[in-house]
Amino acid sequence: MIRHKTPRHFLANLQVRRSIHISRPRTYKFPYNPREIERPEDSVDVCIVGAGPAGLSAAIRIKQLENEAKERGEIDRDKEVRVVVLEKGSEVGSHILSGGVLEPQSLIDLLGPVEEFESKYGSPAPLTQKAGDSKMIWLTPGKDGMGEGGKSIKIPHPPQMGNKGNYIISLSALTRWLASVAEEHYGVEIYPGFGASRIVYSDDPILGLGASHILGVLTNDVGISKPPAPSSQNPSPVPELSSNFEPGMFFRSRVTLLAEGAHGSLTKGVVRRYDLRKESEGQTYGFGIKEVWRVAPEDTGDANAANPHYDPGLVVHTMGFPLQRLSLNPLSSNNDANTYGGGWVYHLDKGLVSIGLVVGADWENPWRNVYKDFQMMKHHPYLRSLLTHNSSSFTPTRLAYGARTLVEGGLQSLPLLHFPGGALIGDSAGLVNVGKIKGIHNALGSGMGSAEGAWGVLKTDTSNEGKGEEAESVVQEAADLSPYTTSFLNSRMFHDLHEVRNLRPSFNIPFFTKRNIGVLGGIAYSGVDSLILKGRTPWTLRHTKDENERIETLYSAPSLDSKHTGKSDPSGSTGKYREIKYPPFQPPLSTDLMTSVMLTGTSHEEDQPEHLRVLKMDEAEFDEVNSEAQRRRDHVKVNVGEYAGLLSRACPAGVYEYVDDEASKDGSTGGEGCKGKKLVINAQNCIHCKLCDIKVPSQDITWTVPEGGGGPKYSECTFWFFDSFFSSMDSAAAADIICLAYLVAMT
Repeated sequence: MIRHKTPRHFLANLQVRRSIHISRPRTYKFPYNPREIERPEDSVDVCIVGAGPAGLSAAIRIKQLENEAKERGEIDRDKEVRVVVLEKGSEVGSHILSGGVLEPQSLIDLLGPVEEFESKYGSPAPLTQKAGDSKMIWLTPGKDGMGEGGKSIKIPHPPQMGNKGNYIISLSALTRWLASVAEEHYGVEIYPGFGASRIVYSDDPILGLGASHILGVLTNDVGISKPPAPSSQNPSPVPELSSNFEPGMFFRSRVTLLAEGAHGSLTKGVVRRYDLRKESEGQTYGFGIKEVWRVAPEDTGDANAANPHYDPGLVVHTMGFPLQRLSLNPLSSNNDANTYGGGWVYHLDKGLVSIGLVVGADWENPWRNVYKDFQMMKHHPYLRSLLTHNSSSFTPTRLAYGARTLVEGGLQSLPLLHFPGGALIGDSAGLVNVGKIKGIHNALGSGMGSAEGAWGVLKTDTSNEGKGEEAESVVQEAADLSPYTTSFLNSRMFHDLHEVRNLRPSFNIPFFTKRNIGVLGGIAYSGVDSLILKGRTPWTLRHTKDENERIETLYSAPSLDSKHTGKSDPSGSTGKYREIKYPPFQPPLSTDLMTSVMLTGTSHEEDQPEHLRVLKMDEAEFDEVNSEAQRRRDHVKVNVGEYAGLLSRACPAGVYEYVDDEASKDGSTGGEGCKGKKLVINAQNCIHCKLCDIKVPSQDITWTVPEGGGGPKYSECTFWFFDSFFSSMDSAAAADIICLAYLVAMT
């Protein structure tokens, strides 16, 4: 669908179409029925969902191939390939946590030598800190099991974790730079604040079309109010159109690339609809919490003098404490030798460090609170000395907080990468190398690979050439991106994942976990596999215990990680899954949850319907299902009654609460509560980590896309603003200002 050049901004092309959708002030609200809404449409060649490294590299590479084809005379110079990138965040990078290690080869393959970036693109890439030494340490819990007095013991790390030639980066900053290159030098159209909420299939009931492939995506409707309170006349109210309602845009595309990141809402539906996992296993996830601290002055000539524990370029990974808090009492609630996970400390430039903790989302004990695990981790002397070292001129300060799920399934969990009309790239496909603890290089590589496949479709597709506007309504044959999958199987990305395929599942080998030595057994196996055999084994370990479990968990209903969750045992009669004891917070080193959430800058339109829906994945959006009240009662019955209200501790933003409900204490079933408790969802706090969708034992929380622009704001600019603005204030005044700013943002 290569077309003659037109004005780039699609609103210029849609003035006539959008004019019929201008909202008029309403004296009353109308019920919201998505089937009856007429939607503006824009036709593009490639629509990419997500402006992360995978999506942006795909967009850039497609435009590079277009330019190369024009240079060779294969297509006319007056024709243009329209590549549109939709980003649900308010700006590119605002939903990407800063701090990571980059293998630069994929970036070099895309844009050329790093040294030439400034001359070619007008500004250097934010690759300012080369990685130096790498080490792995085992943290002991100390005598009290809470970290105080613990030791740090250096242990061997897999060779895949070496970082020679790598860079410690802010991924948020890198994506913003890539976006500027894509827009200014290649003509890519990037639209922040446009949340793609629905895949449009050629048999979609909303559009009333026929056939069986992907036509493009719909962005979400905005200006929808929450449903009114139930009444006797209207026991099941629906959302209503507000006075500023605007329908979502339909981006009709020849090729659709999904680059949503881990557990994308559109990706889930596509994988299930086209049975893309029929030859693989279901995905398994990790859950990471991260903070950015300034531990030394930004402009000092000798940062080490201000903080002798700060070493720019140092890459540290940790295991042991806080997840393994072993004691002499085998029935201790703190004993957990099977939970996979570990921490990191990345020493960036300008006095910054990125610290965090990743826990396998298949943790068993429902009483686990990963946020408190991470805060407790900072009490260990190894981290305390870095984060609280006071000099005469500088005191360390926490600048940012965030959380996100990440894919850990590796090669065994890879779905088929292409589908009729498009492909999966980056973390939507699940390309994180768990052994390396890196995925940016594979995200960039998959973006380029998918671009090659997409260009093959665009270059040969001339069926609508010269047909003018009539071509807009033609349902074309589905774009075939199978060459992308074929090239992936022969790429260094596949080899990258194949070499470490057995490391993550080795921590769940039944022989080890049944003896409560899952972590130690996994370390022993991984050491042999990576250090000696280097992945050249004739076997491949699996994440599931048998074929029945594999089939049951293919499409996250239920998820593999939710099935591992054990039931609570408040009485302690079984010696398992009792409440875990955590130490009190020690501000400013460790703080309560809401103080941390303020640093994310998260906000949502409060009057919109909750984007966190109490609805199972297999319950279609417009099908008849149980009432909202009934679904919430069922949720509380299972999650409070059997799993001690897991989400109230697991959520890193305080979204879920199980509060007292007087109406249901006597066994009444007329409301939303059950046995004296009811669910409260504080959706405005959501930071889009998607853990709830993955981990909830009842598998009845579905994360959907909120109004575009909502969510966290992880932009580095926020860190620098807070740092400079509060540098002259005492901590109490700074805390008051942060609280005030957060309240203003929420209103």
